Amino acid sequence: MSKISNPEQNAAAQNSKGALQYTEVSRLTLFGIPWPFKKYELYDNELIIISGFLSIHENDCFMYKISDVELSRSLIQRIFGLSTITCFTSDVTDKTIVMKNIKHGREIKDFINQESEKARLRRRTVNMQDISFAAEDGTLDDIGD
Repeated sequence: MSKISNPEQNAAAQNSKGALQYTEVSRLTLFGIPWPFKKYELYDNELIIISGFLSIHENDCFMYKISDVELSRSLIQRIFGLSTITCFTSDVTDKTIVMKNIKHGREIKDFINQESEKARLRRRTVNMQDISFAAEDGTLDDIGD
């Protein structure tokens, strides 16, 4: 492990993530055995995905960038108590983050929903959808004329 060159800056970066709430590993579908090649860390302000065996790849997404969360469970997953959580984000690297075969799926999904909303309120970030109507000629048509 490498030495930290600037401990104060490292401590500030760790504090900005918030407290570690969940650590979960991806599991094999059958029997729910942990498969240690993909790990998820959920902090108050960030979701971090660490994957790989020999070569490690770390990807993070700020909670305020997560706009929607979906939980799905196949029959096999239900038998072994596993879930798949899909996070839809405005992140540049990953528009969708899929957390496959994890335990405590509903609890983690609810946590992500609540923390992403809190993070958006703290940052005063608003998610807006374009619901305008375009006429056949390509011009925007006002609804309330």
